[in-house]
Amino acid sequence: MDQLANIVWNAIQIIIGFNLVFPLLLLLFVLLFGRKKQKLKSARAEADYAIIVTAYLYTDNLQAVVSSISKLNYSNYLIYIIADNCDISNLHFNNDKVVLLRPDQVLSSNTRSHFYAIRNFKRPHDRLTIIDSDNLVDSEYLNHLNVYFDQGFEAVQGTREAKNIDTLYSRLDAARDIYYHFYDGKLLFEAGSSATLAGSGMAFTVSLYKNCLELKDITGAGFDKILQSEIVKRNKRIAFAPDARVFDEKTSRSDQLVNQRARWINTWFKYFRFGFTLIGRGLINFSWNQVLFGVVLLRPPLFIFLILSILMMFANVLINPIIALAWFGGFVSFVAGFIISLKSYNTDPRIYSSLIGIPKFIFFQLISLANIFRANKRSVATQHYHSEKEIDEVIQEQ
Repeated sequence: MDQLANIVWNAIQIIIGFNLVFPLLLLLFVLLFGRKKQKLKSARAEADYAIIVTAYLYTDNLQAVVSSISKLNYSNYLIYIIADNCDISNLHFNNDKVVLLRPDQVLSSNTRSHFYAIRNFKRPHDRLTIIDSDNLVDSEYLNHLNVYFDQGFEAVQGTREAKNIDTLYSRLDAARDIYYHFYDGKLLFEAGSSATLAGSGMAFTVSLYKNCLELKDITGAGFDKILQSEIVKRNKRIAFAPDARVFDEKTSRSDQLVNQRARWINTWFKYFRFGFTLIGRGLINFSWNQVLFGVVLLRPPLFIFLILSILMMFANVLINPIIALAWFGGFVSFVAGFIISLKSYNTDPRIYSSLIGIPKFIFFQLISLANIFRANKRSVATQHYHSEKEIDEVIQEQ
């Protein structure tokens, strides 16, 4: 029994510790074996896009997002606004590219809203892109997406940059996004696998999106987790387009953080099993794309494996001090990887100064963890409180 317990203990340590060193391992793999970057150019013909903007309950930011989209350096698109359970009496858009839709029944689901838009398309669009109601878009957003579609990809994830970094929470939220865009977006794609989806700032061929989700009725958070699994299950790769930028509003208050993270943590516990499925498929199909992506899906949220790692390190101080030193080395590896991700991006100095608040950020995520079983009941929409900046000013600051 003692031998079995020792094997289990060591196995748990290896599994948890792997998450600490995985970022640097991925970086090393890309440097040694990653696909060489090519200067890609988009075709001249403009593909026809449906830009789907979903809103639930709140419409405060819709004028801003439409104004932002209207400044795209692109002409072949229509904007479909799905105002689910919203008061639209004060919504007026002097733009013939805007199609405002208010479902008769409350949908309370991202995918239901997306397919409501698809069923009401004014014409058969080639591609669709999903934008949150609090997002702004870069003027070259669609052109940068086209670069990857024109190479044969059917799914592309852009970059979500912070629209607001006015509080400690929004700055740490922005730092988290930079980390994930670097490792789960840029490096994972360059390693020959797929970028993970981020919920918005992503685009697909209409046929792929329908093929993946049309027969699924998804409620609650996490539709992007199911979608990315369905895409990679078909052994298709999700491209990462670093220059296709949307500007995303970050959580600025602790109550927002708790509600949002409770939903996100809940989705990991619901869907991490997809990682086992993809690894199994990948081994059968000899698909590096599926195996590596499956490994990434099994990784817990940052704060969970960091806390578990701390507990493991302190336990080993008493059990085996040499292993405790190995854990310390793992932490050094993770911190180095985190700093590298921030250095890879034009990170605002205020984000660096906010890193001292990480323990407080983790504390509120522990509160979120305690609320995961009623996560979707707490809130299905994130309300934002900061005063909206002028669109041009926000984009120019990035």
